[in-house]
Formats: sequence, C-alpha cells, structure tokens
Amino acid sequence: MKLLITMLSMVAVLNAEIVEVVADKFFADEVKQVTEFTGHVIVTKSKDKLVANKVTINFDNKKQPLKYIATGDVKIDLLMEEKEYFGSAETMIYDPIKNQYTLIKNAFLHEKITNKKVYGDRIWVDQTTGRYEVDSDGDKPVKFIFKVEEKQKK
Repeated sequence: MKLLITMLSMVAVLNAEIVEVVADKFFADEVKQVTEFTGHVIVTKSKDKLVANKVTINFDNKKQPLKYIATGDVKIDLLMEEKEYFGSAETMIYDPIKNQYTLIKNAFLHEKITNKKVYGDRIWVDQTTGRYEVDSDGDKPVKFIFKVEEKQKK
C-alpha cells in the first residue's frame, strides 16, 4: 500500500498540476525510480491527453518526473503556447524539465486552428523557445502543409 501511495503521489505532481494515468497494468521500481503503465494507457493533465500502448515515467530523487516515454500507437492532444495540437507517432518522448516533445517514426503534428500539418520520421518541439525540427529517415521526405491567403489584386 505504501508503494502504491508513493507512486500515485509521484505521478500526480507535474508542474503543480494533477496528472491522471489510467491503464490495464501498473509496475513500479522505487530503486530504479521508474514506473510503467501498459495496456490502453490514457494520461491526462489539464487539457493535454496522451493515449498509448505503454507509458514509462522516469523520476528524480525528489520523485519529480524526468521523462515520459510513450510507445505503441501514440496519440496526443496538446495545448502549446495557446495553440491546440494533435499528434501521432510510434514513440513520443516528453522532457518536462526542458519542456520538449519528440515524436519518432511515422510522426505527425497538426496545429488545429491554422490547419498546419507536418509529417516526418522525427518531429522535435521545444515549447520554451518555440523551435520545431522535422527530420526524415531517407525513405520518405519531410512534408509540411499550410494554407496561404492570397492578396486581392486592386
């Protein structure tokens, strides 16, 4: 019971917001400071939602999350810099300290309001600096889709 309370308190603290994780199975290793959630995993924090087959969370000595690693049919709905995004990939890594997301393999990110879409093998987003990088594995090119408003001729 002590282990369960400790693990739930570790998961519930992320930037002083409540994080809720629902899954079919839960595993924790206090020595290695890691938790694993498997099977129909849904992680919610505020307006953000992550769905995956497996989510691993690594913690520091103060039981604060260092890294989230989601694998298997990853889908995310995020609010970044007041913009709503939907993304998908085979793997997603989130670093809460650096405020960085990395989507890996068959990566897709869609900014909902402007309808901008980017596809690649790896999409890296730094929320702090507003930098984005998209790479290809060489088999398929990077693709960026956006709408351009044409100016009316006078």
